[in-house]
Amino acid sequence: MVDQFVGTWTLVSSDNFDEYMKAVGMSFATRQMGNLVKPNLMVSVGADGLISIKAESTFKTTTISFKLNEEFDEETTDGRKAKSLFTLEDGKLVQKQMWDGKSTTLEREIQDGKLITKCVMDDVAAVRTYEKAA
Repeated sequence: MVDQFVGTWTLVSSDNFDEYMKAVGMSFATRQMGNLVKPNLMVSVGADGLISIKAESTFKTTTISFKLNEEFDEETTDGRKAKSLFTLEDGKLVQKQMWDGKSTTLEREIQDGKLITKCVMDDVAAVRTYEKAA
């Protein structure tokens, strides 16, 4: 079911991402970097069902590996220690990150051949659009 997400994706647009990063609590310097970088996402699925998402940019490269419906410890790009849980809901890959009594949701879905990521923290939402690399 996650096969549609597999591949390499390049960020082509980002709307309201600075406000989202602010809502999450990222520092000004981290937000500046976050606004500048255009990461590539590499999504793969191993034979054991382990899903990996690698975010690669000139600033930083991070990889998370997980199984659906199994909570795991994640260190976010900005250094937060979070508990994350990925589920598949209506064809969307939904990630919930929880830390210090807070939580954010990242919904990834394929629309018209593009990978759309909606990032939500409280009443702030950002949308990042990726296109499949050739």
